[in-house]
Order: sequence, then C-alpha cells, then structure tokens
Amino acid sequence: MNYKINKYYNIAKEECELTILMPCLNEAETLEICIKKALKFLNDNKVNGEVLIADNGSTDGSPNIAIKSGANVVHVPEKGYGSALIGGTKAARGKYIIMGDADDSYDFLNLMPFLEKLREGYDLVMGNRFKGGIAKGAMPPLHKYLGNPVLSSIGRIFYSSSIGDFHCGLRGYNKESFLALNLNTPGMEYASEMVVKATLNKFKITEVPTTLSPDGRSRPPHLRSWHDGWRHLRFLLLYSPKWLFFYPGLFLIILGTISTIVLSIEPISINNVVFDINTLLYSAGAVLIGFQVVIFALITNIYAINSKYIPVPDKLMTRLNRFTVERGLVLGLLMFLFGFILAIVSVVLWKQNNFGNLDPRFTMRITIPSFILMVCGIEFIFSSFLMGVLNIKVTPNLDANVEPKKVKIKNVPAIQKTNYLNQ
Repeated sequence: MNYKINKYYNIAKEECELTILMPCLNEAETLEICIKKALKFLNDNKVNGEVLIADNGSTDGSPNIAIKSGANVVHVPEKGYGSALIGGTKAARGKYIIMGDADDSYDFLNLMPFLEKLREGYDLVMGNRFKGGIAKGAMPPLHKYLGNPVLSSIGRIFYSSSIGDFHCGLRGYNKESFLALNLNTPGMEYASEMVVKATLNKFKITEVPTTLSPDGRSRPPHLRSWHDGWRHLRFLLLYSPKWLFFYPGLFLIILGTISTIVLSIEPISINNVVFDINTLLYSAGAVLIGFQVVIFALITNIYAINSKYIPVPDKLMTRLNRFTVERGLVLGLLMFLFGFILAIVSVVLWKQNNFGNLDPRFTMRITIPSFILMVCGIEFIFSSFLMGVLNIKVTPNLDANVEPKKVKIKNVPAIQKTNYLNQ
C-alpha cells in the first residue's frame, strides 16, 4: 500500500496533537502495513500527529522497517507489553495517544471516534470489540467466551466500571493524565492497570465500538492465555482489598457464626444426616479464618490509603479506615471476656463432675465458642496495635547541615528519527 504523506505530519513546525503508538516485538510481517494505515488516517483526516513504534528488543529488523515506513522508533529495553507502552508513552510527542497492536488486527484507518472523544475531554477512550465486531478466527473461543467476558465482568463488579471490554488493545488516552497515574506493570496486565487506575482516580472514561480482524502474522501471538489471564486476575484482586479480603472474610464469619450458634444449642438432623460437634468444630474454623481475612482487609486498607496505591477508596473502605486502636482494644477485650466467662462455666461444670470425664457432645458446645471468642479477641487486640503502627506518620529527619542526596533521574529512551515529512 502506497500512501501519500502530506503537510499534516509536519509536527516539527506545529504542535503534535496525536501519537499513534504501537508496541513491537518482532512484527516484521505486519508492521509496515500498520504504519501506513496509521499514516493514511492522519493524512485523510488532517490530523497533526506521528506514528511511534515502541520496540521491545526485536531481532527481525522491525525497527528498520518502521523507520523506512515513516515512523519514529523508541527503544525500550525493559521486556514486556506494559514496559513497551510505558516507554512509548513517555517518548510520545502527542497530546493524545492512541495505542494499538502492530499485528494488523486493529483498524488504524478508523481512529476518528477515539480522537473525537479525546477532543471532547475524555481521559480514556476504550475500544469495544464485542460491540464493533469480531471477525471469524480473530479471537480464540477461550478468550471470546471465557477469558474476556469473565475478567471484564470481574473488573466491572470490583471497580463499578461501565467498560464492557477491559482488554481491548486499541484505546486512546490523554498523555498528561496517564503520566500522572504512574502506571508500572511490565506485562499484559498493563491493560487492566490502565482501566483500574483511571477508574479509581475518577477519570472521564468512555468506550467506542471497534473491530477485530485476524492478525497477519504466521507465528503464534505473544499472549499466553492462562499465564496472562492469571496476571490480569491477580491485578484485579490486589487492587480491590474489599473483594479480595473483606467480603470473603465477612461471608465466612456470618456462615460460621450462624452455624456455631445453632449447633451450640443442639444437633441438627436433616433426613438421616446429623450435624453435631464435628460440624461445630469446622464452623469455628470458618469463623477464625474469616476473622483473620477481615483483619487482612483492615490492614491492607490502611496500607493502601497511606501508600496511595489505591488513590480514592470507596465508601466502605473509607469507613473501615475509621477503625482506631482504642476501638479495636475495646472490641478485642469484650470478645476475650465473653470467651473467658464461657471457659469459667465449662470449668464449673467440670468441677461438678469431680474433674472426671465429661460428655464431649455437651461440653464442646461451650468450649468451642469459648475458644473462638478468646482467640479472636486476643488476635484483634494485637492486630489493633499493628494497625496503629501502620498509621504512624513518619516525618523525615531534615538536617540542614547534611547535603541532600543526589538522585539520578532515568532519561526517557531516545527516539530514532527519520526525515519522512513531505510538504
């Protein structure tokens, strides 16, 4: 394809509005056609912009192909899809960036819907392949019917997002806004990090339909379904302590507590199945595990807020952050006290039996709840002190007589430039 390049690429004389960014690792088969389509889009729509290839260590001559095809190249030595896009974003000259894979699966000729939304003030414009159309053979069934729908649904639930396709590789964003997010995941989970952090920071987000075609490569894609799928899921979980810790822990506490209370009164028979003290013991285990997991949620929430890795906690996590050492001590002491009272009752009953053998079907209904309350109480007391430690504000010791340590700032990777601009 031979596309004429005109003055709208003369970004040296005018402000660059748009960078079309493509991560690249050995894409010699399809890179040229992608670049020429992107350049044609800029030309046909009179957009002042550039095409930038973020090369991630190609050994098949991709950088040379990019330069000959009319693109700029930035070399990003750190391996990974996310690393390439982070390096490319830092090096981009455009006010807006539209990123897309260099495998000829995305339509670089139809980027105007993305740019129009960016011009309207949106910080992130996501493509939605399920609305725009997925050509036959463009997406493996595992991704189309399981991976993408499941992970996108988890993302929408965890983060109250309206995005229907969390993992579309064609998306546009405001460069200044996204540099402020400090995105740092090196692998494929970068796609999730972008959406999650933009959502948590209350960015203005929308999506537009886009198409997906079979890629033009003869080799297999870099994406590893199960490995990269797990990395996406892990990221979604780690950035949502509410869903990772609090809700599962609360569920175990409620289930275990109800079961413990009922079985502490009497056994339960359903048809010929009897639930007795053995079930009571497992119920106690559910309470203990759930209690521990909820404490994880409280600790993680404190760390998340203090470290700013979750910039704007939701209402529930904000309420949890009101937890204080004193409240924890009071609650822990009360739990331990109630457990200790039950322990005294069990000892009295033991004494009434001359400290002889007791019927476990009776005594365990007292000792197991006593054990739960005392253990949880003690754990809550010490966990409260730990949360207090995490909330300590440390002020740096600034000594005027000590010369500040010089910090070496890593430069943005250099761009290989070529004079491809025709007037």
